[in-house]
Amino acid sequence: MSVTTPVNIVPIFTSRGDVEAFLLYPYLFNRQGEWVGWVTPKREVYSVLGHYVGTLTNDPRIVRKRTQDPLPSQKPPTRPPRIHPPARNPLPKLMADLSYEIIDVLADRPELLHTVDTGAMQQDMD
Repeated sequence: MSVTTPVNIVPIFTSRGDVEAFLLYPYLFNRQGEWVGWVTPKREVYSVLGHYVGTLTNDPRIVRKRTQDPLPSQKPPTRPPRIHPPARNPLPKLMADLSYEIIDVLADRPELLHTVDTGAMQQDMD
């Protein structure tokens, strides 16, 4: 089941200016419209499995410290329906450079935001 793309969808950019995700608060979706995570009111980003991924900036980008102590996992919200991402996206704002200790998650660690049926953190099937 999928839904049409609402007007209030926010493109999430990489530091290179590419759109790699979409925010339909609180849910994050990849470019194919599949659910990959969610954002808390404090702008913390979690994967579909509830693992901490990073922080949503005002740019908007998802960033995290290069050497980050793991935060406690959160219980994921109910799975949203798939969306149809927009075919055209706005140009990104001029983004500040990131310091060495901060990484762009969507550019440097995209595997942290995976779909429900993929990912290295999945439990093995018996």
